[in-house]
Amino acid sequence: MYADPRLSATRRFFTGITEYAFAARLGVADPPLVDYIAELLVRFVSCEELYPVRSVRGQRLTALTDMLAEAQQREGAARQKVHRHIGDFTLFWSGLYPEVVQHLRRGSKDALLDYPQQGKLAYYIASTIPTQSEVPPPDILKRLSEQFDLCAYGLAEIRRQWEHSTDSDAPLLLG
Repeated sequence: MYADPRLSATRRFFTGITEYAFAARLGVADPPLVDYIAELLVRFVSCEELYPVRSVRGQRLTALTDMLAEAQQREGAARQKVHRHIGDFTLFWSGLYPEVVQHLRRGSKDALLDYPQQGKLAYYIASTIPTQSEVPPPDILKRLSEQFDLCAYGLAEIRRQWEHSTDSDAPLLLG
């Protein structure tokens, strides 16, 4: 099976810009954490990955409130996966596009939710749920919970670097 060259270029772009933002700009020397952030960006290039959580009826859940409720209905690895996604979802929007968070919350059932607080809690809960597969390792999820604000700031720095990169440096979006 051949790797999609667009995905490979996207992965290289996000890995490089994430390493630069966290190591050079913020002084964060935590390769597993930085790798996790880069992979989160690669995953979320696909719009399908932004909203993978579905209700028992198969409906795509787009509101954070609904994702939180769904997480409570699940057990074990499935619960851990939803909590991890809630952490990723809130980190992505809070860090890269904080202006969108206001739009997502405005007039919705998420209006009173604090995205960063929910993300910190979701990562913490995910880190405490034992699963057969320890990917990602629980300690990464716990660090994401503890360092959520720093990671969100790092994502904002990635956005600044991305916006100032030349067109030839920008990733090919897979949508």
